[in-house]
Amino acid sequence: MTRYDAIGRSYSRTRRPDPRLAARVHAALGDARTVVNVGAGTGSYEPSDRAVVAVDPSATMPAQRAPGAAPCVLGVAEHLPFPDSVFDAALAVLTVHHWSDREAGLHEMRRVAHRQVVFFFEPSFGPEFWLVSDYLPDLYDRLATERDAPAGADIARVLDVQSVAPVPVPADCVDGFGACYWNRPEAYLDPDVQAGMSSFAQLDADTRNRVTEQLRADLDSGAWDARHGHLRSLSEFDAGYRILVGGTETDG
Repeated sequence: MTRYDAIGRSYSRTRRPDPRLAARVHAALGDARTVVNVGAGTGSYEPSDRAVVAVDPSATMPAQRAPGAAPCVLGVAEHLPFPDSVFDAALAVLTVHHWSDREAGLHEMRRVAHRQVVFFFEPSFGPEFWLVSDYLPDLYDRLATERDAPAGADIARVLDVQSVAPVPVPADCVDGFGACYWNRPEAYLDPDVQAGMSSFAQLDADTRNRVTEQLRADLDSGAWDARHGHLRSLSEFDAGYRILVGGTETDG
């Protein structure tokens, strides 16, 4: 069973693609007409105007794909079931930190596609985010997916990086990833929201309950707003999310 067979059952309810982030991802694909979406899950951020093939190791996630979504094949990033250079672009959205061999997966993206687009988070930002610093300071000791997540510099050791651009999270972002609710802390109390975030969903029940009740108490007492209330008035927030584009003239 893959990690997302266990934690991805409510994913499609809370992880809807945000149109502003989708525009950034689609622009990064450039003029690519054929795209493989690696670690595709429910298909968020797959472009509808190009030929897309999705790959995912989970049975649970693809089952939640919308009717008419791109075809999805069972497979892992480290061994993509495709010939060399068969796609114009390979896409990976918030998935690389879950791969068992991140370097092998990136090499595979480069092998099968002329262009590589990776939407990822810079792990150095994580410990500074209030949800971690205030409520889960030992998160990086608990979860290898967060502790060992690749930075842009790690990805650049495999891909020929053409650009890396910050992707600020909008104040009303609708995609419930880890820092989505940076200005709406009440959302982190929702069990469905927690279930859609791998960092929350991987926690043991006691830890998850402790964090939830501590945050609830701080919201009720006003302590959260005393520390972080200024965030509520911002229109966007840089939580470390980045879009990296790789490829060379030789590779495409």
